[in-house]
Amino acid sequence: MLPLVLTVALALVQTGLLLRDRLLVESAARAAARAAAVYDDEAAIRAAALGAAPSLDDAAVGLTVERRGARGEPVTVSLRYSSSVRVPFVGWLFGSSVSMATSTTARQEYG
Repeated sequence: MLPLVLTVALALVQTGLLLRDRLLVESAARAAARAAAVYDDEAAIRAAALGAAPSLDDAAVGLTVERRGARGEPVTVSLRYSSSVRVPFVGWLFGSSVSMATSTTARQEYG
C-alpha cells in the first residue's frame, strides 16, 4: 500500500509544479504583450517575458510576436514552454515534458 500512496503523493507534487509553470507562462505572456504594445524590439519583449517568470527555463521558452497594422492596432504575443518533469518516479505518468502554450493580445500604443 505504501508504494501506491507514495506514487500518488509524488504525482500530486508534480501536478502542483506543472500548475505553477502554467501560471508563470500566462504571466510571462501578459508581460510580453504589454512590452510589445510599447516596444518594437524583440529582445526587450523577450526580456519582459522572462523577467515576469524568472523560474522558467530560458531555453524552453518560445516567443512569437504578430503585429497587425500600425500603432493603435492589436499585437499578439504567443508563448510556448516545455516544462520538464522534475519529480522522480512519476515520469511514466507525465512523460519527459509537458508542452504549454498561450497567447495574449494588446493594443499597440502611440509613442
